[in-house]
Amino acid sequence: MVRPLMLLAAIAALAAPALAQDAVRNERIQFARGASSATVTGDIQGYDTVNHLVGARAGQTMSVHMRSSNASNYFNVTAPGADAALFTGSSDGQHFEAQLPSSGDYVVQVYLMRNAARRGESANYTLTVDVR
Repeated sequence: MVRPLMLLAAIAALAAPALAQDAVRNERIQFARGASSATVTGDIQGYDTVNHLVGARAGQTMSVHMRSSNASNYFNVTAPGADAALFTGSSDGQHFEAQLPSSGDYVVQVYLMRNAARRGESANYTLTVDVR
């Protein structure tokens, strides 16, 4: 009787990470006709992530600024097809501005730091993106 219970417990322990997948939302930022900037609001909780997609061309300048209700809420910016972020908010701050190296969809990834995510904290944020 003990052996089947141990087997059941082992199976449950291995299956738990698959059941507890973190939510990743992809949301495209749309600019109004003739506008070069857009502001979006959002919320995240725990290990959730929101990937805001921003279409831009090489040579344009992009700026991103975030305000949040949680000091552990940050964003990263990744170029199209890149493996590493151009900007890492947790070490670089809450404002990004740079001339873009390539054309395509840039990803502005909004997340909570691991310590806040582990505690199940949440954040309401406002993201302002400008592309010129």
